[in-house]
Amino acid sequence: MAILMNFKEGVIIPIDKPYGITSFKALAHVRYLCTQANDGKVKIGHAGTLDPLATGVLILATGKMTKQIETLQAHTKEYVATLQLGATTPSYDMEHEVNENFPVEHITRELIDKTLPQFVGDIEQIPPTYSAVKVDGKRAFDYRRSGKEVVLKAKNIHIDEIEVLNFDTAKMQLTIRVGCGKGTYIRALARDLGRAMNSGAYLTALRRTRVGDVKVEDCVNYDQFETWLQQQIIDK
Repeated sequence: MAILMNFKEGVIIPIDKPYGITSFKALAHVRYLCTQANDGKVKIGHAGTLDPLATGVLILATGKMTKQIETLQAHTKEYVATLQLGATTPSYDMEHEVNENFPVEHITRELIDKTLPQFVGDIEQIPPTYSAVKVDGKRAFDYRRSGKEVVLKAKNIHIDEIEVLNFDTAKMQLTIRVGCGKGTYIRALARDLGRAMNSGAYLTALRRTRVGDVKVEDCVNYDQFETWLQQQIIDK
C-alpha cells in the first residue's frame, strides 16, 4: 500500500540494515534516494547505531521527525545474538581475529541458566573499547585503531530479559534473545557472560529484531529500498 510522504514535514522509515555496512552508509544511501525522489535535499537522521556486522531494525527519520530521534533511541530494543564460547576477539565480534582461547569443558546448559540472571535488571556495563563512545572528544575505536589503549567507565544500563534460544554443545555456540534499554552493548554482554562462566565469548551474529513497537518484519528491505520508494506518493 502506497504511503503519502512529505519528507520536510517528516517521515519515520524503519529499514532492515544488511550485514557488513555501517549505519552511516545505510543512512547516506537512503538520503541519496530520497533526495532524488524529492527533487531536493532531504534532512535525515537515524536512531540507535548498529555495528557494521549487525543486521536488523534501523529507524530513520526525515525533516521535522528528526526531532523525535532522542525519543526513538530511548525505546526498548530486542536482539537475537549468537555467541561463540571459549574465545575472544579484541572487538568481541567478528570484525577482528580471535586473540585468546579459553576452556569450555565445564560449560553446561545448567551453568548458562545459573549465570544469565546476574545480567538481568539494572546493571553496570563497561562499553567495548572498539565503540563510538567518546573519550576526550575522540571516539574510543580511533584510539584502539591507532594502537593506543583506552579505559572506559562503566555505564548504568537496564536489561529486561535474556532468553536462551539454542545451545549447540558441539560447536559451543549459544543463541540468546535480549530485551534491553538504551546504551546496552550486546558485544559487552557477550564479553561479560564469557568471563562470568570462567571462559570467553564473542558475537558471531547479531540481529536487532525490534525497536519500541517496530519489528524487523515491518521494516523496508535495504536492498529493495529504491523499488519501495518508487511505489510511495511523494508530497513535494
